[in-house]
Amino acid sequence: MDFCPQCQSDEIVKSGIVNDRQRYKCKSCNYFFTVNKLGKKIDQYYVTKALQLYLEGLTYREIERILGISHVSVMNWVKKYNIQKVQNLDFHPTYKILSQSELGNYFSLPENTKGSGVIVTELGDKFMIIKWERFKE
Repeated sequence: MDFCPQCQSDEIVKSGIVNDRQRYKCKSCNYFFTVNKLGKKIDQYYVTKALQLYLEGLTYREIERILGISHVSVMNWVKKYNIQKVQNLDFHPTYKILSQSELGNYFSLPENTKGSGVIVTELGDKFMIIKWERFKE
C-alpha cells in the first residue's frame, strides 16, 4: 500500500490484522483501512454534482432520485465538506430534466426566461434546469 485512500498521504503504518487482512493507519489523517477495501467508490464528478444540487436548494431525496446516489451518501458529503446552504425564504427552486432538443424549445419561450434566475447543468445525456421563483403573495 503506497497511499492513504482518504487523503493520498504516503505516511502510513501497519496497524494490526482484521478478518485476516492487514490493517493500515494513515499518520496524517488517522484513517484506518485495509489493502482490499470492500465497497465501491463514487466518481468525484457525482460528488461535486450532488453538492451543487444541494446548494441549489434540492433536498437529499430529490438528489437521490436524479443522480441515483443514496441520500445518506449526499448527507455524509455535505457534512464532510461542511457545506452550508444559504437560507432565503423569498425564493424557491424548481427544476426540470430535459433533453438537448427540449432545452432549445424551453429557452425559445420568453416566459421561461423572465422574472427568475436560471441555471443549466449537465446530467449525463440530459440537462437540468434549476429556476428560482419568488413566492407569490
